[in-house]
Amino acid sequence: MTHSDILVSCSDISKSYAERPLFSGLNLGFHAQERTGLIGPNGSGKSTLLKILAGIEVADTGQVIPKGDIRLVYLSQSEDFSFDQSVEQALWEVLPDKHPDPDMFAKISKIADQAGFHSLDAQVSTLSGGWIKRLAIVRALVQEPDLLLLDEPTNHLDIEGIVWLEKTLARPDFTFVLVSHDRAFLENVTNKIVELNKLYPDGFLEVKGNYSLFLEKREEFSASQGKLEQALANKTKREIEWLRRGPKARTTKAKSRINAAHALQDELGEVRSRNQNNKAAGIEFSATGRKTKKLLQAEGVSLERKKKSLFQSLDITLSPGSCLGIMGSNGAGKSSLLQILSGDIAPDKGEVRRADGLKIIYFDQGREQLDQDKSLKDALCPSGDQVVFQGRPLHVVSWAKRMRFTPEQLPLPVSKLSGGEQSRLLIARLMLETADVLLLDEPTNDIDIPTLEILEQSLSEFPGAIVLISHDRMFLNNLCDNLLFLDGQGESTYFADISQCLDVLVRKKKTRQSESESKETDKTHAKPARPCKMSYKDQRELESIEKDIEKAEQAVADLKQEMSLPEVVVDAQKLEDLCARLSQAEEHVQKLYERWDELEKLAEKLRM
Repeated sequence: MTHSDILVSCSDISKSYAERPLFSGLNLGFHAQERTGLIGPNGSGKSTLLKILAGIEVADTGQVIPKGDIRLVYLSQSEDFSFDQSVEQALWEVLPDKHPDPDMFAKISKIADQAGFHSLDAQVSTLSGGWIKRLAIVRALVQEPDLLLLDEPTNHLDIEGIVWLEKTLARPDFTFVLVSHDRAFLENVTNKIVELNKLYPDGFLEVKGNYSLFLEKREEFSASQGKLEQALANKTKREIEWLRRGPKARTTKAKSRINAAHALQDELGEVRSRNQNNKAAGIEFSATGRKTKKLLQAEGVSLERKKKSLFQSLDITLSPGSCLGIMGSNGAGKSSLLQILSGDIAPDKGEVRRADGLKIIYFDQGREQLDQDKSLKDALCPSGDQVVFQGRPLHVVSWAKRMRFTPEQLPLPVSKLSGGEQSRLLIARLMLETADVLLLDEPTNDIDIPTLEILEQSLSEFPGAIVLISHDRMFLNNLCDNLLFLDGQGESTYFADISQCLDVLVRKKKTRQSESESKETDKTHAKPARPCKMSYKDQRELESIEKDIEKAEQAVADLKQEMSLPEVVVDAQKLEDLCARLSQAEEHVQKLYERWDELEKLAEKLRM
């Protein structure tokens, strides 16, 4: 790419908050046609960098140079528009020309319809959190940006919303930079990854390619840094031994070697410090070691809220080593189901049987278990200066470092911690308890990718039972042996993996869209006059329709087999295309059966 392709560049920029440096000396450029994923540990400055690029915040040092005529749009984590208006008004208010030009209205309606807003008259105040997020994204898109900056755009979106956003960002006519911890999302939409992290000499690692390629390059860098540290350590050891012999700095050559030896020690210190910072949080849950085959059994469980059935006649069995993932749209009853399993609320119908003395750990997505006024030290270590982890005492400073907190953070109130840091704190508290069952409500919210990876590894090694709610598809696919989908309308369905679940969602959506059309078509069909004999065309069709059905059913089976392939599961565009083809193929089978029944009835009438 040429220099003219650069839409915005950062030259030697630095930023600190309350004497806490986020990054320094960054030199980055974002070019046309790039789809950049901006990642990094909590506190590395990802969101701050987006705000600096957007002109909302100013760097302490350095320059941000945007292309002169660039149209830049920034989407924050939280929505800042009025809820006392219609969807249409919320979209028009971000445009420079507020008058409803017919062409622009058609364009806005198309973008909104693709996002699921089939009526622009709906009031914003009636939308759920997930639909508010969709509306915020649509507001950004209708501004036709050259460069779109998105801060955690998948937050609050359900699986359907994330798939829609992936499709939108897979082949956009604009450049974007987005902050996200969703690895499958990064894999499917980006062609460049930038990780902000002090472990890199330049303060960041930039890789042209998707998230998988980034992981390969990061591993190569880590290996090279380990080798570099060992080589520097060996060389420094020799130079220290030489210095200890007390060389006289009488010659230029001796002075130069002494200076080089000191510089070598400094370089080794920097490399060691960076490598030390690369350590992830030490997350490990403690199990009780119970051998009971059935830890928890729910039978015929039903729940209703506001005269609406969320789920009914639901059966769940939890055994040691099992992991059940729960999916569904916002408001479908996922968190309520976890509360029923934990015993916090009772179902309207059915019963839950728990093994005697069963120990359950419950991770609350609202973090209500945390006292926001307490210091981090008191939250990590409620009594004294030590915790007991897996039978051995640990000082609170060591415990904090294990969870990637610094000693300087210990006096801070919990309210001053970021969302990801609060999640880490809650996980640390839960690690001090032993459990048979882990009930985890959105444990991946806000945590950074290094913590997410170690959490995933820890959960995979937990010998008890796990039930988790998450919109993170890679997290669910890697951990769960079963998925339970709640549609919020009373139906619940088990699936083996994400691809099967998405298949059902796409088919149901297609069915809803075609229902009204089918009804209108049925109304227009006049009742045919009774023929005196079966037409030649109908007779030939009846003779061949069984073979046609066999072929159509085989096509359905082939598509389902292709959708289960590992390489297809992580390819959102391929998966969506296959889901659409599968829906069409199944509709074709259904129509053939209906036509077969129609022809059989016609033949029967003519034989009478």
